[in-house]
Amino acid sequence: MSSSVETLPKLFTPLTIGDIALSNRVVMAPLTRNRATHGSDAPNALNVEYYRQRASAGLIISEGTQISQQGQGYIWTPGIYSEAQVEGWKAVTEAVHAEGGKIVAQIWHVGRVSHVSLQPGNKAPVAPSAVAARTKTYIESGFAEVSQPRALPAEELPGIVADYARAAENARKAGFDGIEIHGANGYLIDQFLKDGTNQRTDAYGGSVENRVRFPLEVVDAVTKAIGKGRVGIRISPVSPANGISDSDPQAVFGHFVAELGARGLAFLHVVEGATGGPRDIAPFDYDALRKAFKGAYIANNGFDRETAIAAVESGRADAIAFGKAFIANPDLVERLERNAPLNTPQAETFYGGDARGYTDYPALTEKAA
Repeated sequence: MSSSVETLPKLFTPLTIGDIALSNRVVMAPLTRNRATHGSDAPNALNVEYYRQRASAGLIISEGTQISQQGQGYIWTPGIYSEAQVEGWKAVTEAVHAEGGKIVAQIWHVGRVSHVSLQPGNKAPVAPSAVAARTKTYIESGFAEVSQPRALPAEELPGIVADYARAAENARKAGFDGIEIHGANGYLIDQFLKDGTNQRTDAYGGSVENRVRFPLEVVDAVTKAIGKGRVGIRISPVSPANGISDSDPQAVFGHFVAELGARGLAFLHVVEGATGGPRDIAPFDYDALRKAFKGAYIANNGFDRETAIAAVESGRADAIAFGKAFIANPDLVERLERNAPLNTPQAETFYGGDARGYTDYPALTEKAA
């Protein structure tokens, strides 16, 4: 009997997260690519091929998919609130499953990181407080400053919570294995958690307990809709993405993750450091989150083969999420396993466009041929 399985690094071995069984621990991180169908924001045949090519990932986390038109912050990102969008995603999940892969939908409300041209009736984007983000978004004419948001009155929050639950139900209808709530990178849930954006004086602002209230209402509604074994969440405790900050992230996220752990979620996906930037941007004890959360811990940000293998072998993480490496390497798992060279991603084709820089990166076998 071969000993190859025994000597295989743990990164390439199976893992069960909640109710989802993965063939390996290499996770494809959510990656916004702005290639949904113009007009309907429904996934199309090009998106189907993109995800099918990457189905050897232990788990694919879809690009952020908005729960409503109000939740949209960028042009041509897919939604999961209309029939056409659900049908489009169904073709994606069927293609991934046909290749033996697993895929969850990242459900998303951007909050203040939007532009009036993307909002229903060209209205102002919504946020916990009327504090503008110092960042840009991507609209039909290219990159533009985000619009000034309006503060959400408490009576509008249950409707948004219901939109999250409906999106989770739609994801299951579309054949997704589960969902990831997008609670990271300065979008709506992150805006409620952090005091740089949440300046409310009602039951949803001020204390840590109040600031986690809306995020936990979303978590509870989604788990009630599809079951906790199919729900994960992504957080970024210290990332300054989209102009966000907090005065004491350890206190906020320590409390939040303890609450998530008590709810028995399938996985916690953590952007360690600045999203797509330095891991050591601010001091933070990620091991404390790992200990507080009983489900699978997926670590993200700046990992390469060596550091990913080490993190999983040591037990610091159960799985590792890769972003840009998956853009350029549809067969990333095989390349990492064989320690083969990686294709370099083309930044100029990340957002919008056609098949170029999307589905035309060669796999190892094609390169050899």
